[in-house]
Amino acid sequence: MKHLVGKVIKKKVPFMGDEVEIRKLSVAEVMDVQKMVNKATKAKGDDAQLGLLRDVIRLATIGAEEITDADFNTFPIAELNDLSTAILGFSGLGDEETGN
Repeated sequence: MKHLVGKVIKKKVPFMGDEVEIRKLSVAEVMDVQKMVNKATKAKGDDAQLGLLRDVIRLATIGAEEITDADFNTFPIAELNDLSTAILGFSGLGDEETGN
């Protein structure tokens, strides 16, 4: 089992009529996401929820760490929500099936 430490599990998911590659979050990253959710829940306004979406997507989507907030604002919110749901489901959070 030791040889699997740090192994990254990825899969492709649909996004904006194309595909992006996401990776399963580690236990530490899941804990960070839970902290982000708590912070966003306490904050007022839509900016906190959008910030949470951006943070989750940047954390788990290959290549998304380079996307600016302004770039994120060009995507449809429904597409970002679907991608975030896919990430959380793939990582064992939320209601989505993992469906490896």
